Amino acid sequence: MTEILLILLASIVLAFPLGLYLARVMRGAPMRGDALFGLVEKPLYWLLGVNPARGMSWRGYVGAFLLSNVVIAVLVQAVFMTQAWLPFNPDQIPNMRWDTALHTMVSFLTNTNQQHYSGQAQLSYFAQMTAITGLQVVTPMMGLALVVATLRALFGARPEDVDAQQAAQLSADRRVDVGNYYADVVRSCVRFMLPLCLLWAVLLTSQGVPSTLAAGPQATPIDAAAGMDTQKLPLGPVAAMVAAKQLGTNGGGWYGPNSSMPLENPTPLSNALELIGILLIPIAVIFMLGAFTGRKRLAGLVFGCMLAMSSVSVAATVWLEGHSATAASPLLMEGKEVRFGADGTGMWAAITTQVSNGSVNGMHDSLSPLAGAVPMVNMLVNAIWGGIGCGLQQFIVYLLLGVFLAGLMTGRTPELLGRKLETPQVRLLALLVLLQPITILGFTAITLAIPSITGTSNPGFHGVSQVFYEYVSAFANNGSGFEGLGDATPWWNLSCTLVLLLGRYPVLVIPLIVAAQLAAKRRAPESAGTLQIETPTFALTLIALIVVLTVLQFMPALVLGPVADHLSLTLH
Repeated sequence: MTEILLILLASIVLAFPLGLYLARVMRGAPMRGDALFGLVEKPLYWLLGVNPARGMSWRGYVGAFLLSNVVIAVLVQAVFMTQAWLPFNPDQIPNMRWDTALHTMVSFLTNTNQQHYSGQAQLSYFAQMTAITGLQVVTPMMGLALVVATLRALFGARPEDVDAQQAAQLSADRRVDVGNYYADVVRSCVRFMLPLCLLWAVLLTSQGVPSTLAAGPQATPIDAAAGMDTQKLPLGPVAAMVAAKQLGTNGGGWYGPNSSMPLENPTPLSNALELIGILLIPIAVIFMLGAFTGRKRLAGLVFGCMLAMSSVSVAATVWLEGHSATAASPLLMEGKEVRFGADGTGMWAAITTQVSNGSVNGMHDSLSPLAGAVPMVNMLVNAIWGGIGCGLQQFIVYLLLGVFLAGLMTGRTPELLGRKLETPQVRLLALLVLLQPITILGFTAITLAIPSITGTSNPGFHGVSQVFYEYVSAFANNGSGFEGLGDATPWWNLSCTLVLLLGRYPVLVIPLIVAAQLAAKRRAPESAGTLQIETPTFALTLIALIVVLTVLQFMPALVLGPVADHLSLTLH
């Protein structure tokens, strides 16, 4: 328990100054390192052919976001399907099958990192370094850029270096300047993400995480019954990838077993560093919110709600996994991490699904049934810290829905910051609310109804959990899984690809559209009847709304899966 509290406290303490620095980066404020960072940024702007000082409307911003994703998608797909002929392939890894390559490309492009392959066996060093680690640096910053653009629209936090003439032209035709997409992504990558990844990679390398381009050594197995004279130990530039995967809320792993693999997570200190890395930037984004918008009480509201939900989630998972009646069952020991104990595994499972990270240090499929239900709920909420940018963006959706419901309950037209929330905005928010259950439950039902494509390793209630978890993880852009599921098939690759796309782009784009529509409206002065959102009462309303939209909405699926699995285990 002491270890858990220390990791959470260290994450919050480190995140505070990091959030203040991130706010300065995203405002484009003058900084001491401008000359140094400019050496990298200016050539990038020249190659992209963009003027970083020119603001964009939400349409231009979203268009640039989608265009950049399409270009990157084509390049990454080409790498996966030609890796056998590219350099840095000492283990002679063949090209990926087209459907696995497509799923992997979309998975990492959407900052999900769901893996239907085993990294050390199916990806070359070149593919891991460019297509995988490269996306793990860039895609979280894309999510951050979208939420920063949304904040500019809602709070009028225009970048300090934006072109004033361009801003005047945008406001003249009732469009809202939300900043420059390319400047936001480049600045956050160069000034924030890459230096942090470099620091974390050095720290992990010091703990024994491999960092080499040489081929792995040959070893002689001790047990001759294994039927192998020698075994090749896969190495590679692992530390850089692990640093990016944890700090960027990416997940995935260089090795198939992920951070339960001793080469990827060798010591208690590396375990703590990786856990802090998972939490660090999502919490920093909340502190950035206060400094960026000037509304510290709003940041306090968001932080308080997220911390409360996080605390309940961690406590429930640790207790259910390490101290409940079913925790000691020998039936649940397969796949468990024994180096860090049940509490360490339970804490990691809770935190990695509170954040859209998805890395594991023990197989979630082997958690006790009710402990396995908590990560599902975490991902359904998708705003307990959440992914970089995506978590705050999802919370803004809950915030807008809370304002709408509070307005209905008080008999007033719902308003946020003096701007009325009307039918067009509510329709877009309703679309997001309905998209999640339709997508997840629809694909779960289809997959379970056709046994030939299901691929579960357990035909009982646990099999329902395996299928439901996979689609929840894909939609939440988390990436973790109930392994034991035979997901390396065309059906799973293609269906999850669609779910990945539906879980990423609408959730990032629609809140920006709603914010831009609100910003274009005339602002009414606040009065005594104005809804105050920065209060404990509204915070409780938000948490209640989140519970209704996640836990209660998906209760039948949870009952048929982990709850029934728990009851069947206790009966036997």
